[in-house]
Amino acid sequence: METLDRAQAEIETDNSEKKGSERKTRRQKLIHAASILMIAVLLVFIVVLGKAFFDGEFSSVESLQKYIEKYGVFGPVILTAFQAMQVVIPVLPGFLGCAAGSVMFGPAVGFFCNYLGIGLGSVVAFLLARKFGKPLLQDLFPEGKYHKWSTWASKSKSYTAFLFMAMLLPLFPDDYLCYLTGVSKMTARKFIWIIILGKPWCILAYSLGFSLIK
Repeated sequence: METLDRAQAEIETDNSEKKGSERKTRRQKLIHAASILMIAVLLVFIVVLGKAFFDGEFSSVESLQKYIEKYGVFGPVILTAFQAMQVVIPVLPGFLGCAAGSVMFGPAVGFFCNYLGIGLGSVVAFLLARKFGKPLLQDLFPEGKYHKWSTWASKSKSYTAFLFMAMLLPLFPDDYLCYLTGVSKMTARKFIWIIILGKPWCILAYSLGFSLIK
């Protein structure tokens, strides 16, 4: 009897482990598919916005507004994507998006699109720097400056406070700081919390200020 009970228990354990393994496999497949979809969408946005940039669509607030207006109800999506891309590609003028969004969609919707886009772009820049490290940053930073700044970011006890203040202040080159922080010892969780808590205020000031232009 004990032998039968033991055999039955082993069978139940095997079945439970098998089901757990199948669930894990399904989750992994789902995550993999979602990752591929996100990468595909990102590549589409890169191509679309890259072409618009080289066509001169982002040369002024007015030209950016006209570009966004072409997408109708998808305008907020394009604005959000633009703001994300301007962090990942620091040559794009981010304040144009803040101005265009606030004037076109009002301070509330404009703020949401700008905050979501800039927040996502900041995290992507951080993760890219963490993944590719020194070779990527050497292409972004002036020659001879990378080692000095990356060492300071890694060793300075005041860097966290400095980064938080930089996120609060307008017109600060915080796009580059997202990359720089990616090669520091700061955890991704702490960086994300700094973005969540520090970034809204600067964007809110932009949104309220530019909305008065209407």
